[in-house]
Amino acid sequence: MTSRFRNSVKQNVCVELLQAGFHRSFSELFTLLRSDQDRRAAAEPGSPLSLRGSSLGEQPDKLEAMRLHLGRAEHAERTGSWSVVCDQFLLLARFFSMPEDLWIGLYFYHSCADRERGGQSRAATEARACLAEMYLQQDDLQLARQQAEMCVQQAEESGWKDSAGRPLNLRASGLLWKIYSRLADPLLAAGDHSQALTLLHSGYKLTTDSGDKEMEEEAAFQLGLAYQSAGDHDSAKQFFNICMDICRTLEDTDGLLKAYKATAKSLESQGNVDETVRCLQTLVDISRSSGLEHKVADTYLCLGSVYYTMNDYVRAGEYFLQGYHVACEVREVALLERAQVMAASARARGLIEKYGDVESAPPADLQHLLETVDSASD
Repeated sequence: MTSRFRNSVKQNVCVELLQAGFHRSFSELFTLLRSDQDRRAAAEPGSPLSLRGSSLGEQPDKLEAMRLHLGRAEHAERTGSWSVVCDQFLLLARFFSMPEDLWIGLYFYHSCADRERGGQSRAATEARACLAEMYLQQDDLQLARQQAEMCVQQAEESGWKDSAGRPLNLRASGLLWKIYSRLADPLLAAGDHSQALTLLHSGYKLTTDSGDKEMEEEAAFQLGLAYQSAGDHDSAKQFFNICMDICRTLEDTDGLLKAYKATAKSLESQGNVDETVRCLQTLVDISRSSGLEHKVADTYLCLGSVYYTMNDYVRAGEYFLQGYHVACEVREVALLERAQVMAASARARGLIEKYGDVESAPPADLQHLLETVDSASD
């Protein structure tokens, strides 16, 4: 009995596992402790790992958790209760949730998910969802995709819920959609629209099948942006319209405004000036009725930009000034400064157009121009 007080916690835990006949659990625990020591020894001086406090073998709560759940898992394995084995490994993996325990959390999630027997259980399916999330956080998109796709396949029509009570199929679908979206980003940046659109369509189908309208709204908007980037503005508007319909159902004003602004950009790219202006005017009306005055200011600047590109500097300047006044009211400094620059640019271009070629203009005309600029500055 006195040996229990003389020995370290690590020694006592190892002895208890051996006395209970859990030799496989003892071996697994010993391997993990050795792995922790090796990782610390190999860490560069001053690295986060080298600066951390106690090693795994010096933390009683973690040692006790491993003794308890590893022992229960080994006992369940002897009786053929494979789902219970997975339950125990999932509990262990969730216990090691702190950033410094990421490596051991991954180990136990894999121990749960990759089992030949029990690997199709509810716990193993949840473990795959957790693995996908962890790899996504580490920006390891291929491993995240692999785990999420297996999770979707296992969760499909199972009716299982995760430990927090959320349907696993919905969680897995949302994860896979995020992964497809992240994978598509560098492809779009590189101009590989075909492969990016394939991924985004796969993600969009997942959201529509899941029944989660918020996810479907965002997926439709992303598809619209991808088509817009590819120059297919008709397809872009189709998905922006889907996004708008869902936003109206969900009463998502921010999403609706975002979709209207994106639609206006596609209309402008197609040369549909009148439709672009109508779209932006609708955007102004929605913003005003929702009390989003900063959106009103931004939309006025967009309207001014439409006329500026058409060399209609007078109307462009009018909209820029309206945007400036609204920005003053809402005290949006960045927006106000942008409006000032745009209004000044439109006024200057208008004056240059009015007075013709400055370099060849007679002195009297140049003097008149300077007086006009001074007056405008005042």
